[in-house]
Amino acid sequence: MATRSTKSKPTVLALPTLPELLAFVHTELCLFDSLEAEQAPLKSSPLMRNGKACGLVFHVEGPRMLRTSAVWAADENRILLYDSTGARAREVRLTESPA
Repeated sequence: MATRSTKSKPTVLALPTLPELLAFVHTELCLFDSLEAEQAPLKSSPLMRNGKACGLVFHVEGPRMLRTSAVWAADENRILLYDSTGARAREVRLTESPA
């Protein structure tokens, strides 16, 4: 599988609702290691800064302790996606994101 370059221009998307954001992140994380979404559920936790939620941290776990993750930085309007080695694989800029 070809790896995505971290030096490429970030993708720009509108994901105005939380269900759209969750579906996008889940699909992307599963694509990194060819995981079936039904077999690798998306897990999320709030990202906190100074006691306030400012985004979400996501991860998908696959076989053999495989784990891909992503961070939605709501205040920066971007999603950072990491492959199973922990390397940043992709950045997505958001023109719209959930409140």
